[in-house]
Amino acid sequence: MARFIPGLGMLRTFEAAARHLNFTRAAEELDVTPAAVSAQIRSLEEVLGVRLLWRTSRSVRLTEAGEVLLEAVGDALDRIGQAVDRVRAPSGRPSLKISTGFSFAAKWLVPRLERFRRHHPDLDVRLDVSERLADFLRDEVDVAIRFGAGVYPGLRSDRLFDEHVFPVCSPRLLDGDPPLRVPDDLRHHALIHEAWQSQDGSWPDWRMWLLAAGLEDIDLGRGLHVQQSALAIQAAVDGQGVALGNTSLVADDLAAGRLVQPFALSLSVPGFAYYLVAPRRSADRPVVRAFRDWLMAEVRGGPARS
Repeated sequence: MARFIPGLGMLRTFEAAARHLNFTRAAEELDVTPAAVSAQIRSLEEVLGVRLLWRTSRSVRLTEAGEVLLEAVGDALDRIGQAVDRVRAPSGRPSLKISTGFSFAAKWLVPRLERFRRHHPDLDVRLDVSERLADFLRDEVDVAIRFGAGVYPGLRSDRLFDEHVFPVCSPRLLDGDPPLRVPDDLRHHALIHEAWQSQDGSWPDWRMWLLAAGLEDIDLGRGLHVQQSALAIQAAVDGQGVALGNTSLVADDLAAGRLVQPFALSLSVPGFAYYLVAPRRSADRPVVRAFRDWLMAEVRGGPARS
């Protein structure tokens, strides 16, 4: 007689809630609401006819039955993930799926990725470019590169860069007509604005940089407005104006002479950085560890090399 096994969705929700002992953190990891987590746990308890979690207004703790189920479900999810890794590559070879945003992929990761592939020729590398946060299980993502505070429940986070923001432009603008020699010269040049709403008001913009430079009367409404950092940087490379670049994304263009930093003043980005993240349960899988070791070496190595 076949054993009764609850649905994978309920078991996955229970595992996250039991591991965190916090419905809000479980909901963040699963990209659902805390109410949805609570409803899934109640449904699972009703199906099994046993209480799995004791819940009060201030705490969540496992019952004896919950502890037994957590150990089994955690092991099962690990084994399922490993099996998926073995069978999902059509070539039969191991694969690594990387999730990251468009700008980081275009300006930093892709110019370097060939070196990783040369070191791992038998590994199928898949790049998932999206601005939304990856759901590691649903999207079958192995690792992600995220920009934020680095606190991601259930994930291992490795900090990649400390960021600063400063003006960048084509070297042609420095001695152009009009020239760009001192910050006050910006009033005669187009400002390239990034209409990026992913971070809070602490992310430096042109208003903040100009105030730090002692300039309060430059028109911030003019210039070019784009949605992505990579587009702002490319417009600056093309001589369309002056952009605010952050350290990691403009490093290669500065090293190659496509961009220059006309002024020394830069603003720090407190609390934000790029992080490599992966589920703690799979963070030490050989392919994930190989990518992490390579990525950290690239970060220490500086600009991309041919």
